[in-house]
This record gives sequence, C-alpha cells and structure tokens, in this order.
Amino acid sequence: MTLRFTNYLIGIIILIIAGCSQQPETVDELDSKVNDLLAQMTLEEKIGQMNLYNGFWDITGPAPQSGAAADKYQHLENGWVGAMLNIHGTENVRKIQEIAVNESRLGIPVLFGYDIIHGYKTLSPIPLAEAASWDLEAIEQSARIGAIEASAAGINWTFAPMVDISRDARWGRVMEGGGEDPYLGARIAAARVRGFQGEDLSATNTIAACAKHFAGYGFAEAGRDYNTVDIGTVTLYNEVLPPFKAAVDQGVRTLMNSFNILNGIPATGDAFLQKEILKGKWAFNGFVVSDWGSTGEMISHGYAENLAHAAQLAANAGSDMDMESYAYVKHLKNKVDSGLVDLSVIDDAVKRILRVKFELGLFDDPFLYCDPDREKEMVYHQQHQQAVLDMARKSMVLLKNENHLLPLSRGRQRVAVIGALADDNNSPLGSWRISSDDSTAVSLLEGMEPYGAEISYAKGADLITESATFLQNVQINETDKSGFREAIRVARRSDIVVMVLGEHGFQSGEGRSRTQLDLPGVQQELLEAVYEVNKNIVLVLMNGRPLAIPWAAEHIPTILEVWHLGSQSGHAIAQVLFGEYNPSGKLPMSFPRSVGQVPIGYNKYNTGRAIPQDNVFWSTYTDQLIDPLFPFGHGLSYTQFDYSDLSIEVTGSNQYEVKVSVTNSGQIAGEEVTQLYLRDVAASVARPVKELKGFQKYSLAPGESKTVVFQLTEKELGFYDGQGNFMVEPGKFQVMVGTSSVEGLSGEFTL
Repeated sequence: MTLRFTNYLIGIIILIIAGCSQQPETVDELDSKVNDLLAQMTLEEKIGQMNLYNGFWDITGPAPQSGAAADKYQHLENGWVGAMLNIHGTENVRKIQEIAVNESRLGIPVLFGYDIIHGYKTLSPIPLAEAASWDLEAIEQSARIGAIEASAAGINWTFAPMVDISRDARWGRVMEGGGEDPYLGARIAAARVRGFQGEDLSATNTIAACAKHFAGYGFAEAGRDYNTVDIGTVTLYNEVLPPFKAAVDQGVRTLMNSFNILNGIPATGDAFLQKEILKGKWAFNGFVVSDWGSTGEMISHGYAENLAHAAQLAANAGSDMDMESYAYVKHLKNKVDSGLVDLSVIDDAVKRILRVKFELGLFDDPFLYCDPDREKEMVYHQQHQQAVLDMARKSMVLLKNENHLLPLSRGRQRVAVIGALADDNNSPLGSWRISSDDSTAVSLLEGMEPYGAEISYAKGADLITESATFLQNVQINETDKSGFREAIRVARRSDIVVMVLGEHGFQSGEGRSRTQLDLPGVQQELLEAVYEVNKNIVLVLMNGRPLAIPWAAEHIPTILEVWHLGSQSGHAIAQVLFGEYNPSGKLPMSFPRSVGQVPIGYNKYNTGRAIPQDNVFWSTYTDQLIDPLFPFGHGLSYTQFDYSDLSIEVTGSNQYEVKVSVTNSGQIAGEEVTQLYLRDVAASVARPVKELKGFQKYSLAPGESKTVVFQLTEKELGFYDGQGNFMVEPGKFQVMVGTSSVEGLSGEFTL
C-alpha cells in the first residue's frame, strides 16, 4: 500500500471520527426507539417495512399514473415500502427518500440496496480472484473502496458478500465467492463485512453488508444455477455454514436466503435455517431478506400452494423482507387477521429492519447518503484506482513457469501478443458490475505500452460474435478462424508469445452455468496452431472460474492465471509479466483435469478403497487421474521458498504450537503464503483427508528466513457432528505445513 493512499485512508478515518462526536447509543436506547416507533405503526405499515421493490419508474420523469408502477408509487407514499434496490445516484435516491419521508404518515426512511460485488464504479478483481490473494487486509480494503463509492452515490446497503462455498466450477457464481474451502471462506467473509460496514455503520462512507445465500446454494446439483441442493448435515455444519457464522460474528447486519431447496424445503421457507440456527443458536439480531422473487418461487418448488401461502410460509420461517415477490404486501395482513401468522412474527421482523435503519443513522438524517458533492469527489477517485491496482496484482496466480519465461525482459525481446482479450477494455471488468461503466478497464495492450518491448499484436480470433450484456447469454465464436494466419505469422517471428485466452467477463456469474470447462470457442485450436510455430508461450488466462486445460498444462511452459481483474487489469498484468511485481497468489479453488471430475476439492473424504490396487477394484477413474490439474493453495513465485525444521509442541490443554522455518532461497524478494492443514485420523464422524486450519502471508528478501508460528486450539481441532454439536475428540492428528495443499512438511501429535 502506498504512503499516499495510506494518508488518504487516515484522512477518511479522521472525517469519520469528527462526524461522530456523540456517544453511540446503547442497546437499550436503540431498542427503546425501535419499540416506540413500532407502537405507532398500523399493521399495514409494519408489513410495508417488510416489502422490497425494484426501481419502478424513471425517477427524473413524472410520477406514474396507472398500472403496477402507480400502485408501487402509492405504496411508497403510504409507507408500505421498506427498501428499494437498483436506485443509485444521489439525485435519484433523494427523490425516492423525499417521497417516503415527506409523504408517508410516519416518515420512515427507505433503505437503498445494490449489488456492490467487487466495486461500484471503480472495480476491484472479481471476488474469486481476490480470494486468490489470501490477503485479508487487501480484501477488506477492496470492500472499503466499494463502500466509499457506493455510499457516496446514495446507497446504504449492499447484497454482498457472497460467502457460498462451492467445489463445482460449472456453477457460474463461483466468481462471486471465496472458493472451495470453509476456513479460507470464513476469514474472507469476515474481512469483507469489516470492509463494507467499518467500525461505525452511521458513518457516511459505510454501508450495511448482506451475507448470502443462506444456505447451501454453492452445492447446486450438476452446477446448474437455482438447482436443488441435497447434502447431509455434517456437510452443512462443517462446510456450508462456517462463512455465514463468521459474518454473523463480525456483525453483519443482514443475510439473504437462497433460491435452492435443502432437505426438500426451499431456503426462503426454512425455519430450521433461519429461526433455529441463525436467529436462535447464533443470536443474529439483523434481518433476513429473500433473494429476488424467491418467496413466490416456492410455488414452483411445489412447497407453497399459491402466493398467499408462500407469504405465510416465508414469514413464519423467519424471512423478514420480501424482495420482488409482492407476497407480503398483498397477503400478509389477511394471514395475520386469520391467525395463520402471529402478530409477533411481524413485529419481530419489523423491529429487525427498523434497528438497521436506526444504526445507519437514517432517522437522524434520511438524506445522509445524498451529498452530490461527495459523489463527484469519491466516485472514480484516483486513489481508488491505486487500491484496485494493488488488489489486482495480488490476485494473480502463477500456475507454471518452466524455463523461466517470466518475467519478460524489457526492450530485449520481440513479444507477440495474441488473443482478442488482450485488446479488450470491457471483458476484464468481469461479471456482476452493474453499476460500473462499460469498457473502462485498462486493456493488457495498453498496460504493456510503457515497458519498451517490441510488441506485435494479432487477435487470432474473436471470442464472442456480438456485444455481450449482463442479462443475455454470451454468443461465442465457434467457427471463424480467419485470423489464425496472421497470429501464426506474428508468432513465428517473435522470441516469445503472450497468448491471452479464457472466458468473456459475462460467461461467469449468476445464470452462467457451463457443462464444459475448456477454453470456449476456437481458442484451443488457436493455441495449438501457435504452439506449432513457437513453443515459447506464456498463456495468460482470463476467466471467472477454474478451467480444465490439460493440454495447455502439458505443453505450454508458462501459465499465469489472471482472472477478471477489474478497472486496472492491464496495468496489473503487465507489471507481473515484466517482473515489476512478483506474483504471490494461491488458488482458492482446485482446477480439474476435466469436467468429469467436478465437483472436486482438496478436502475430500477417503473411501474404503482409497489405496491403489493392482486390479480395478479401488476408487479411481479408468480414463484419468483422480487428483486435480492444479490443487487448492497452489501458486508459484519468481523466487523460491524452502521449508525446514517443522516442530509441534504442547502449550496447554488442547493447545499446540506449530513452527516451521521458511527461507527465500532465490534472487529476488517475494511473498509467500504458508498454509497449515490438519487431519483428524479417526473420529466419531469421519473427517476429510486434510483441512486448512491456518495460513500466513508475508514477504521475504533474498536469503531471508522466517519462523512461521501457528497456534492450534480447540477451534481448529474440533468439528461439528450431524446435529450441529461442536466436538473435540482425543486421538491422533496429522499436520502438514507448506506452500500448497499437496506440498509441505508433515508431522503428527496425539490429543
């Protein structure tokens, strides 16, 4: 982090402190205010707070006079709208808020929610890429930048972070989360909540976070979005729920339930998840919002008879706010009047919603987030560009670097750059960037310009056949190879070839499930054609999910995973290619050899026949290895880190200290992520072959050594049984500490 940007952050903090001279309210004081307001509300007004609408008219024009939009406008005037989404910009937000505050009987302000997934206007890398940094401070700072810009544009609530764990790269929404591991995912979830919410939710540059999707969404069958989930409770408690629990412990103010069925019950109507676990065992005091239309979708699931029944089921299950189903605003009053929904259910939901509004400071100043001068100053702030550049550099993973093709030499090599993505200002922005402006990313060609290399560019082939949008499927070029000849010509006369291949930014994200995980379109053919004339290839992968690239892994000497890096993409990639920044990322998801392996993860369970046999009767494939192409935690550097002297010592009751020495034996400084994995060898519930239980990221100068120390407590040694009970059992534990999930030093101890 630069000194200039650090000073900028210090200035922000000073402004927050200066604007918060009053002592924060106590819980009792806040409860008293909520209860006083609740006592003044009619049943219709209470239910109105549980109603979330999408923007429904052109706010700069006249109010709607007829149809559904007019009805929604009337609801806003009546105080029957608790929140709105997809309204942004201080002018638009102010106009909506003025109606809610000035026209309704009680003047209760509206929440304004938006999907700030990896930035508002200035975009950081997609969340999966950020997870590859394993840098919690940088991830927190990335969310902080998103919160600063979004709050300056009138937004006070984000539908992020997505904390779903998934081992299935077919599912397009893996780009939105932290990867396959619950420990890493939990640490990232807490960091993002801190980044969005800060220390003071009433400050003008913080926004309420929303952990989603509760729960199990990342385990959708066949990786198909919105599909059924069928997992056991051991998986639920040990793999799915830890990131949500971490977010709750960090003080996240809202959770969003998910589209999927779990154990035959749609999550929106699941009292076990929302009331027993979340609001019961975890004592969560924020509110739960449905996902878009998920209340009404319980009809399609075959769980609710009609929309009125869906409203009853969702409310009784603990879903506090209905997003765009119109179920609560249309039917909840009748359900209360008929005794099918108790008034206490409504009151509990409304208290939770009002509490968050009080915490945001909206009752003190409903227009707290409506300062146009601040919007002009903060959106696309130059210091934010520096921050997302830093995040982008840290997110890249060097998968392979045979013959040390990287880093490139400045001005001493003829470099061919091939691939449509190299000259693309739009795709590198990634998916889920609905508020940002198209084509505002720095392309790789633009990023390489300052380095003085002799660069020749050839597109080779288009990736897509027409402009892609967030709402439509991407049309991939499957046939046009007319640019191959020029690409081959350029490659033949160059010393080294940088091929930029992968997915378009809109090929991943919500609704973007794939049955194949290879390079889309004609890109694989292009890669092989260039390889025939020049084998010195650096493959730069731009993608939103792990890809299956076995041919490239076998033949291409150097592969750099860059993901979709956001606004500063080209500058960040160029800095890594030319050695100005030493890559330090590690994979947060395993890369499969083929789609037939997925779902795949490092923290698998042994079968009864896991050991290779001299016959066919053991757990394997007949046509492929069972291990991943690139494992979880893998990532190389331009330097070398050596591990030695692993030791394990007892430091107390059920407490152990693990130490290892790490030395930078290379010629340049670099960052390493030391990872600690445990295996509980024999337990009352079978445990995975290894589980991440600690990691540290640090920098070492050439020749420098560091003793890395981990503390193991019951938190790391225990697990949940199928009833959600946390267990710490005596027995043998195996320890592995190293540079990835498959490479390190091993030891053991007996608890």
